[in-house]
Amino acid sequence: MNCGTTLGVSESYSVAIVGATGAVGGEFLRLFEQREFPVRSLKLLASERSVGKTLEFKGNSISIEEAKPGAFAGIDVAFFSAGASRSKALVPDALEAGALVVDNSSAFRMDQSVPLIVPEVNPSSYTPENRLFSVGNCTAILLCTAINPILKLGKLERLIVSTYQSASGGGAGMMRQLENETKATVLGEPLPETSLNQTYAFNLFSHNTAIGDSGYNEEELKVVEETRKILGMPNLKVNVTCVRVPILRAHTETVTMEFDGPAPSVEAAREALSKAPGVRLVDDRDLNHFPTPLEASGQDDVLVGRIRQDLSNPNALSLMLSGDQLLKGAALNAVQIAELVLGL
Repeated sequence: MNCGTTLGVSESYSVAIVGATGAVGGEFLRLFEQREFPVRSLKLLASERSVGKTLEFKGNSISIEEAKPGAFAGIDVAFFSAGASRSKALVPDALEAGALVVDNSSAFRMDQSVPLIVPEVNPSSYTPENRLFSVGNCTAILLCTAINPILKLGKLERLIVSTYQSASGGGAGMMRQLENETKATVLGEPLPETSLNQTYAFNLFSHNTAIGDSGYNEEELKVVEETRKILGMPNLKVNVTCVRVPILRAHTETVTMEFDGPAPSVEAAREALSKAPGVRLVDDRDLNHFPTPLEASGQDDVLVGRIRQDLSNPNALSLMLSGDQLLKGAALNAVQIAELVLGL
């Protein structure tokens, strides 16, 4: 079935992954097997330098092909995870070829004609006419998934968010950089060269995106804008500070939710979270056991805990979350969008 003519359930699909050799690309392969996504044929696309390499899928070696115009003939579903510039260059070609496109980059997220979907939060944000879907910024996805169950308990007025973002958010290269720097530091060796202007090992620093005239970096502004779009709250007040921490995988965030009246009780928030899809309550005060990136790594759910009333504001509730940036923050959310649209 070619998705250019009809969207719906089919026995199997011809699937392409753009950016197959990256960290998110590897998660796509694992998720297709784990979730039994109906792949009839699989095309793995990457940059020219990766052509000829192979990746394993269901016991078969698949050769990497170059991601270029003309590569999408006969493709039903194309997953993009190769950066905004590659998406802008190639997504139109994939759409012209008739593919359903799910794009992990920032290229189309704020285009009002392109749904920005977190399936647990806003599954109705598309129409059958849509064939291009954006996957949100990883931090915004984790945030919206975690707070959505609590939104039903009161009228939210403001979010105050601090992030503790892992190397996985910068891709496989940044993860290797952290590993290499950590090893060198422990062994007392010279640090390897880095494209960052900071030492990463045993350090933390403001997120490595450009600072604008407002004083906010690009990552922070993405979280503000995309959270508003995902939640359907264009006037929501959001203040975000994004920080890189020396963690390999999974992001952590602390969040304060301010309401227009008394905040929901801790008990009500826990109850709502315990029943919500896509989240797992990790909130044991006796054991001081709350969400951590180590526990969240490799998990589909966003871990939520540290739920408490804000002692300085009776209208506010604070919490902590950890989620796997490569899974719910990227590949898993993309696959869930495809499953939702295709009716799987």
